Amino acid sequence: MICLKKTTKWLLWLVPLVLILLFGLVSIPQHVVNLKPADVSRIVIFDGSTGREVEITEAQVIRHIVTNLNEVTFERGKLSIGYMGFRFRTTLYNDEGKAIKTITINSAEVIRYKGFFYTANKDKRIDFSYIEGLFK
Repeated sequence: MICLKKTTKWLLWLVPLVLILLFGLVSIPQHVVNLKPADVSRIVIFDGSTGREVEITEAQVIRHIVTNLNEVTFERGKLSIGYMGFRFRTTLYNDEGKAIKTITINSAEVIRYKGFFYTANKDKRIDFSYIEGLFK
């Protein structure tokens, strides 16, 4: 009986502690993109609102996009599974032609990545207007 009470007491402390730690780890701002611009040889962006696609191979444009994405920190939010539609599906490729990162940019503040929505922190945003300008 005494042993059962000790176990119950530990569980009453352990379960909330584990939940708090998990929530803290999920909500920590993180960099979704952490690449050197020189490691990216091309970027393919598909506009989900128009069905148009643009392939970028110019080093200056690649540098701008990758540097901007590297600077933005995101906080993971709710699951994105089951949501339809998107704005810019962005795939970055290396010199060997392999996709090294795919993210979906919905706005200057929101992306989809690996099944979750991520929100950009207020200090730095995605240069959304720059990406829109690539389609003009």
